[in-house]
Amino acid sequence: MGIILLPLFLGIVTFILKGHEHRIIRRKLLITGALLHNAGVVTLFFVPDFFSFSPYIQVDKIGFLFLILTSFIFTLIAFYSLGYFPLKRLETAAESGGHIFVSCMLFFLAAMTLAISTTHVGILWIAVESTTLASAPLIYYRQSKRSLEAAWKYLLICSVGIAIALLGIFFVAAASKGTGSELSLQSLTKNGMLLNKQLLRMGFILILIGFGTKMGLAPMHNWLPDAHSEAPSPISALLSGALLNCAFLGVLRFYQICESAGLEAFANKLFIFFGLFSLFMAAIFITAQKDYKRLLAYSSIEHMGIIALSIGIGANFAGMLHVVAHSLTKVLLFLAAGNILILYRTKYVSEVNGLLRTSPSTGILFAIGGLAIAGAPPFLPFISEFLVLKHGLLTGHYYAMFLYLLFLGVIFVSMSKTVFRMVYGKKRDLIWGELPKTMFVPLAAAAAAIVMLGIYLPEKVALLIETAGQALKI
Repeated sequence: MGIILLPLFLGIVTFILKGHEHRIIRRKLLITGALLHNAGVVTLFFVPDFFSFSPYIQVDKIGFLFLILTSFIFTLIAFYSLGYFPLKRLETAAESGGHIFVSCMLFFLAAMTLAISTTHVGILWIAVESTTLASAPLIYYRQSKRSLEAAWKYLLICSVGIAIALLGIFFVAAASKGTGSELSLQSLTKNGMLLNKQLLRMGFILILIGFGTKMGLAPMHNWLPDAHSEAPSPISALLSGALLNCAFLGVLRFYQICESAGLEAFANKLFIFFGLFSLFMAAIFITAQKDYKRLLAYSSIEHMGIIALSIGIGANFAGMLHVVAHSLTKVLLFLAAGNILILYRTKYVSEVNGLLRTSPSTGILFAIGGLAIAGAPPFLPFISEFLVLKHGLLTGHYYAMFLYLLFLGVIFVSMSKTVFRMVYGKKRDLIWGELPKTMFVPLAAAAAAIVMLGIYLPEKVALLIETAGQALKI
């Protein structure tokens, strides 16, 4: 429970500390919150029941993988933010105050931690909705017309999706016929065979549409390109690398209920459909995309589709591995995009070239991330995508795998072409000047992770991911 209350408390303190004179304290609180959250996760690894508050607030095997990933990603982004946002910039009238930005980041961390840590479907719904409220001001950080539009679009579409998910929870509650009246995952899965199958089917469809909206599955993805494009790059990284995972975890909770009720085949068909459709939509928009931040946003839709498809065909290990691969790679890419935006002052692909000569560190890291997210070996995303293909062929999903390869091929060509266009070319004069070296440390850490895990997956990491995949089976 402490890893939920700690960032919430620090967020409240930060919000109270308004004014230019407290800017250093706010930044220290942000880093302190990130580091203490990591310490809490490490403690949880050795003492699983240390933070248990009630039967509804406990980290299971699936949640633990997501919690480690969220905490690590938040820490990288918190350190990157120190260099990305000059101290004076957070205090200008044209942008949100520093106390709002830092406090909302901490509130966002608390809400995501609650969503990951709860096994009560009602509390899960509240937590996912809280992530929307905490992150909307972060998207509106620049207070421009486009960021305002993106924030409202995010709020409206995701709130409608969450409302649909709530209706789905009502159907699941009705399906329990009193056997799972407390709405805990343990109770509902224990009595799965007693659930009303028809009501549960309706409930899962609504939940997949509702939480799938927040997850970024097509065709409910409309908020995602605008939000990722207009939000500051660290926030885009947080949305793509951590928030989408929380929504996906929400879907997985109800997938477990369907499994316990004998509706696994029904749920798998829906996962395959939405997964392939997301890949199809991503392939179309990535091919014609001119804004590199929107390009990365559509790439998130693609990889959410891959994750959904992997669960649908039963490749649970590959799916969980791809959750890790996508999160780390997308954090690397969005933070690198933040560097590019500072250096070139543009989000248009056509106006960015010569990265390797203009800023070698940014160019190399962006190239690694770009090739990795496109599915090139030997990076971690390639390994997980290959495992999905292998499992799909072994289990007889030939048509699905044909479409999977087709869409991935189109996306690989488009992404690679864009990355090479941006990194190669003549050296450009720097508009901003040299970036602080501290801004490259989080990028280097993410890049090292996707390279090293792609070449060699340590036994303990593999066991953690395998355990999470096996926990899906009730």
